[in-house]
Amino acid sequence: MSVFTISRQFGTGGKTLGKRIADKLGYFYADEDSIDRAAVELNVSPDLEKIIEMEPGGRLQRYIYKLSPLEKSFMERPLNDKQTYIDGFKYVELLKTIITRMAKEGNAVIVGRGGQYILEDFDEAYHFLLIADEKDRIQFMADNYNLSHTKAVQAVKRMDKRRANLYSYFGRKDYDDLTLYHLFLNMSRLSMDKAEKLVYELVT
Repeated sequence: MSVFTISRQFGTGGKTLGKRIADKLGYFYADEDSIDRAAVELNVSPDLEKIIEMEPGGRLQRYIYKLSPLEKSFMERPLNDKQTYIDGFKYVELLKTIITRMAKEGNAVIVGRGGQYILEDFDEAYHFLLIADEKDRIQFMADNYNLSHTKAVQAVKRMDKRRANLYSYFGRKDYDDLTLYHLFLNMSRLSMDKAEKLVYELVT
């Protein structure tokens, strides 16, 4: 019934690693796109609230799994989009509800969204941090997301700011503090295959 959280500097391959681990172990996989969509739905839908509060046994995970990923992350959506806008502090409370429930259901890989804080005291949680040199993160985005170098630079810098902004709503600035994690992976020095192997060696 373990749960893994993957925190990362943008452009280090956190989603790629998380998906590989989830697929190999047969775990449920959730990243910011599906979690954001669930947060939006939870904010406006009493039915989803009933799913979370009253029906254990995997239904929340099945619900999130069915959601089509948003074209862009919730935190990137325009602030004047009244149908999806959620106050930052309210959003964090929704994250706590969703991620805690997924952890209790177990066997999940959760990428991003403050899982290392929300599940800080959860006994069955393993927390991983991916870091890399900025130039390598830029190159990863260019290579894997078909971006020009200029667009990749812009994406990395923009998402670094958004990451800091999200954690400010948790009241935390220590998201790269290595003492929060069971293992940190420097992706400037590791291949994806090696990183995956190190995770398996720790948890199996």
